[in-house]
Amino acid sequence: MVGAAAWRWWPEQGFWNPCLARLPRHLAEHELVRSAWDGVDPYRVWDAHAHLAGTGDSASGIIVNSRMNSLLSPAQYARRLFFLNAGCAHESPGNVDRSYVERIHNLIDGMRPGVKLLLFAFERSFDERGEIDWDRTAFYVPDRYARDTARAYPRYFEWAASIHPYRRDCVEALGEAARAGARAVKWLPAAMGMDPASPLCGRFYAAMARLGLPLITHAGLERAVVGTDSQEFGNPLRLRRALDAGVRVVIAHCASMGQDRDLDKGESGPYVDSFELFARMMDEPRWQGRLFGDVSAMTQVTRAGPALARTLERGDWHARLLNGSDYPLPGVMPIFSVDYLLTLGLIESAAAPVLKEIRAHNPLLFDFVLKRHLRSGGRAFPASMFETRKFFSP
Repeated sequence: MVGAAAWRWWPEQGFWNPCLARLPRHLAEHELVRSAWDGVDPYRVWDAHAHLAGTGDSASGIIVNSRMNSLLSPAQYARRLFFLNAGCAHESPGNVDRSYVERIHNLIDGMRPGVKLLLFAFERSFDERGEIDWDRTAFYVPDRYARDTARAYPRYFEWAASIHPYRRDCVEALGEAARAGARAVKWLPAAMGMDPASPLCGRFYAAMARLGLPLITHAGLERAVVGTDSQEFGNPLRLRRALDAGVRVVIAHCASMGQDRDLDKGESGPYVDSFELFARMMDEPRWQGRLFGDVSAMTQVTRAGPALARTLERGDWHARLLNGSDYPLPGVMPIFSVDYLLTLGLIESAAAPVLKEIRAHNPLLFDFVLKRHLRSGGRAFPASMFETRKFFSP
């Protein structure tokens, strides 16, 4: 839970992304920005957690649940507006898909040459019979759209497939994605209706291990996407089946929000912080080289705090951490507070106004510069955490 102090500044930079254009020279050449790149090779920097979005107004094949377009479902309607505004595509009727991608181009151009984003497809919900559950599918971004976008703009993008393990053709779809250059598979179990511990996942895990593709999967509480809302499927301990099968698993956000049942104490075990279960797994020697975490979203108001500080301080974890922005979420203005991070002692006061100004122009650069300047217990995230290309390369 976020302490009351965190909300003193909410919403610190307003509700809506101003979608400003190119970074002004005084920011682009600011010492805070220049020093963020010290020791980092931009050609090795792949943002390992970025979402494709749109409305399907092109040949993308994107499908958005009707509830996200209806004021009768205000929470889902608001999510759609915030996501599109964060991606600066909200004022492009009939051209949303293309505007969303073009905005990312502009943001990457404001980084350093060589930087890429790993774009995620987003799978539909399926039931245990292998049937698509459209009613509980929040939105759908096909693999082919992520693939084609990465192929069209190879300077900017790599891509990750999203394949439900309950699909009858899941192994065939995985093989096709691997041949088409997918670098990973992305899951959001609580929204997609998949239990990572289910025997139904067995053949999919075997294929993933054989192909060497890593699994990037959300764990802990999920609020951004409403689908099946099976929150128990986000329990980090349920990923042990994948690890046992030889799959490299990346736990998104280091499971830094919410609570899950401690299944090591039985099916009726007590609820504990999801992050504590993630930490337990990271400390198990048998998962060295197989279990990883990504730090996407960990600087948000609802996540920043003890979990972020501990992740910074655990130097023994650093070689197993990947950076991702969770784009477009850095552009969802109300969910971040630079001043809150300042009160936690994670950034220096001189950095705060500069970070806020950067964010109004380039949320991707904001995410990178912020994380490069985080400190806790005298420790910082290493350059290697941002140079994720080697993790995804064959």
